[in-house]
Amino acid sequence: MRMKTVSFGSATAPAVIAGMMRIDDKDDAHIRTLYETARTAGIDFFDHADIYGGSMHHCEARFADALQLTSSERDEIVLQTKCGIVPSQGMFDFSYAHIVAQVEGSLAALRTDRLDVLLLHRPDALVEPEEVARAFDDLESAGKVKAFGVSNHTPRQIDLLRTAVRQPLVANQLQLSITHAPIIAQPVAANMAGHAQSVVRDGGGIVEYCRINGITIQAWSPFQDGFSHGVFLGNPEYAELNAVIDRLAAAHDVTPIAIATAWITRHPAGMQVVLGTTTPQRVQDAAAGADIELTRPEWYELFRAGGHLLP
Repeated sequence: MRMKTVSFGSATAPAVIAGMMRIDDKDDAHIRTLYETARTAGIDFFDHADIYGGSMHHCEARFADALQLTSSERDEIVLQTKCGIVPSQGMFDFSYAHIVAQVEGSLAALRTDRLDVLLLHRPDALVEPEEVARAFDDLESAGKVKAFGVSNHTPRQIDLLRTAVRQPLVANQLQLSITHAPIIAQPVAANMAGHAQSVVRDGGGIVEYCRINGITIQAWSPFQDGFSHGVFLGNPEYAELNAVIDRLAAAHDVTPIAIATAWITRHPAGMQVVLGTTTPQRVQDAAAGADIELTRPEWYELFRAGGHLLP
C-alpha cells in the first residue's frame, strides 16, 4: 500500500513515521508484526534515538535483532536516529566526539552501514556549530550518514547551526497534536494583547520558518494532550473534542486516531506524524488518516474544539 508522501530534503517520504521508542520490552514476534503492519500500511520510515529503551542503543538493537533484515530489505526503508542527550550525566552534548561516537554505536546496534537521517536530539546550550559541522562532514564523507536534521529547535538555533553546517537540515521534530499546538495556534492569535495564546514563545514562527527553508516538521506525541492528561482520544477531559472527532471519523469511515492524524497531515507545511504506539492495529488505523483530506471547516472545527482561540 502506498500512502501520501511529503517533501523530505531532495526526496519524498511517507506522511507517517513509525517511532520505535517503546519496543524495549517487546518480544521479537511483536516487533516483527509491528514492522510488517507499518510496511503494509505504506510506512517505510522508522524513527529511533540512541537513548530509547533505558540504556544506550537498546531499542535500536532490539529492532535489528528482531527483524534480521537482509541487505535488500534494509535498502527498502529509511532509518532515522537521534543523538545528543546524555541521561546518565543529565546533560546535552553536541561535541564532535559525542556525535561521532553515538553514530558508531547506532550503526552497530542497528546492524547497518549507514543512517539515512541523523537528528540532533534537543538543543545543546553549549553547542559549537563548528564542531557539529566537522562531525557532519566526516560522517557524510565516510558514507555513514546520508542526511541531517534537528529536533525541538527554534529558528534562531537552526540559524546558528547553519553558520557552519554545510548540509541542508532536512527535518525538525517538534511536539504537535490537536490539543498541544502552540506552534500553529500562536500565529493565529497574533497581536491579541491579554490572550495567552498570542504570547510568542521560542522566537515564534517555527512552522513558517521550516516552510520557507524546506525543513520537514515531524510531529511527535501526535495524540497526547501535552504533559498533563495523557492521550486526548477517548479522554473525558476532552469531551467536546472527542465528540467532533467521533463524528468526523464516522463521516470518513475511519477510526478516531485517523482523524487526529489527518489534522496534522492536512497542514500545507507537509508534516510527518511520528507514531509512538506499539499496537499494530493502532499503527494501521493511524496510517489511514494520512490519506484523508480534511476540509477547511473540518480542520478549523477540530482546532476550536481542541481549545484554541479563533479571533
